[in-house]
Amino acid sequence: MNVTILGCHSATPRSNYHTTSQIIEQKNNMFLVDCGEGTQVRLREEKINFSRIKNIFISHLHGDHFYGLIGLINSFKLLGRSLDLNIFGPKGIKEIITLQLKLSGSWTNYKLFFHELNNTKSELVYENSTIKVETIPLKHRIYTNGFLFKEKIGLRTINIDTVKKYNIPDCDLSNLRNGKDYLDINGFIIKNDVLTLSPKKPLSYAFCSDTAFYPSIIDQITNVDLLYHESTFLNTHKKLAIKTLHSTAEQAGKIASLAKVNKLMLGHFSTRYKDKNQFLEQAKKEFDNVVLAIQGKKYVI
Repeated sequence: MNVTILGCHSATPRSNYHTTSQIIEQKNNMFLVDCGEGTQVRLREEKINFSRIKNIFISHLHGDHFYGLIGLINSFKLLGRSLDLNIFGPKGIKEIITLQLKLSGSWTNYKLFFHELNNTKSELVYENSTIKVETIPLKHRIYTNGFLFKEKIGLRTINIDTVKKYNIPDCDLSNLRNGKDYLDINGFIIKNDVLTLSPKKPLSYAFCSDTAFYPSIIDQITNVDLLYHESTFLNTHKKLAIKTLHSTAEQAGKIASLAKVNKLMLGHFSTRYKDKNQFLEQAKKEFDNVVLAIQGKKYVI
């Protein structure tokens, strides 16, 4: 599973400070998470084949998280897209987007499906054969969700040496990968764990967009491999974080520590700060394994 940061700053976009948007890649899946202004330009700059995007997840309806969506939808049309596009986001997103399409006479030539969210409790919103996505209810000025991407346990791996030793035909390998034992021609059962290796550990990624310090999310994100948590402010502006229902870097570190995650990624930085290392220093007061979200960087989970 990989996470590519397209933008990681808050509020107003600038020439080198792009607002929130990420690409999540997992096996053959490519998901877009949030779509701040200029996201389609950032996709081109990073040479990402965005025609592969079939599912877009929008955390909330503040502009720095979705103002790039209508442009991306229109560009898909101009590029001749035919694949369906699913958009998961707060109730109201369908009205906003369809009104823009209507008044501009820009209806898509592909199917556009809106999955509007209003549940204040976590819910499963997407699932396929290899991954599932749940909402993470957050605490912000308007209805906001984070998203938890959890891989499913994969197939077992064939132990080539033992399979050859027992002369097991290729037609039975599929059953072995699915955990079944093998019955040989003499009626002898060979246990699956003799013939196969355990599947790789399923990975997990939690995207926690704009939110105040909110310990209620801890149970849901416990032990995730990578947690992205907003850290708009440093401690010098803690009062402003409280007022605007955002988090400080130190508070993000506290959440990571309480949830016992493997790694914390900080993002959604206010552009008032020039030295990003201060975010690392303050988060590390609570949690050691911290990295900064860097625009254009791909993080391998």
